Amino acid sequence: MTTYADTPAEASEKPTYWRGVRDGAPFLLVVVPFAMLFGVVATEAGLNVFESLFYSVAVIAGAAQFASLSLLQDGAPVFIALASALAVNLRMAMYSASLTPYMGAAPLWQRALAAYLIIDQSYGCAVQAYEQNPAWSIRQRMSYFFGVVSPIIVPWYIATVVGALVGSAIPPALALDFAAPITFIAMVAPMMRSLAHIMACLVAVILSLALAWVPYNGGLILAAIAGMMTGAQVEVMMEKRK
Repeated sequence: MTTYADTPAEASEKPTYWRGVRDGAPFLLVVVPFAMLFGVVATEAGLNVFESLFYSVAVIAGAAQFASLSLLQDGAPVFIALASALAVNLRMAMYSASLTPYMGAAPLWQRALAAYLIIDQSYGCAVQAYEQNPAWSIRQRMSYFFGVVSPIIVPWYIATVVGALVGSAIPPALALDFAAPITFIAMVAPMMRSLAHIMACLVAVILSLALAWVPYNGGLILAAIAGMMTGAQVEVMMEKRK
C-alpha cells in the first residue's frame, strides 16, 4: 500500500478519493478471479445468473460466500448456510467497531454505506491511512474509504456475473462440485500464521468430523464457534506470556 504523511494543506490539494482508488486497485488481481470462480461454482450449485449476482451483492465476502455455498451444495438448510456465513464474517463487527473513532462523525447514510462496504481490503487500507494522517477531516476519511472500495466492489459484481455466465455454459458432465471447498481451503490456508490460528483450525476440523452426525450440518456451526473460542483463548494466553 502507498504510504502517505501529508499536511492538511497538501491533503486538501490532492483528493483523497483518488488516493483510495490507487490503493484499492491492486486488489483487482485477487478479486476478479475469485469472483469469477464464485459465479461458476454458484451456477454449478444450481443458482442462476441473477441469484449468483444477488449472492455477491448481499454478502460481498469471498470466504463467507464459498463457505455457505459449499453447505448448500451438501444439502444443508438455508438457515445453517446463513449461520455459517455470519460466523465467518464475525470479524466485520470488530472492523466496524475499530473504525468508529475515525468515522463516527460522518452522516448516518455514509456510515451505513461504509458498514455495508467493509471488507478485509478496505479495512486494512483505511486504518493504515487514517493512522498515518491523523489531521484528515471526516470528509477526507470517508472519501478515502469509498475510493478504496470503488475499484473492488463493482468489479466483484461484474466478475460474478461473468463467472455465472461461463458456469451456465459448462456441460453437466464437467461438474465442478469440488471447487467450492477447494477454493475455501485455498483462502483459509494462508491465514494460518500463528499458534492461535492453527489451534482454532485444528479444533474446528476435529469437532466438525466428530459432530458430523448432527442434523442439518449443525455440527459445522458448533465446530466453528468452538474453534473461534479456542483461538481467542490461545491468543489471550500468548499475550500474557509476553
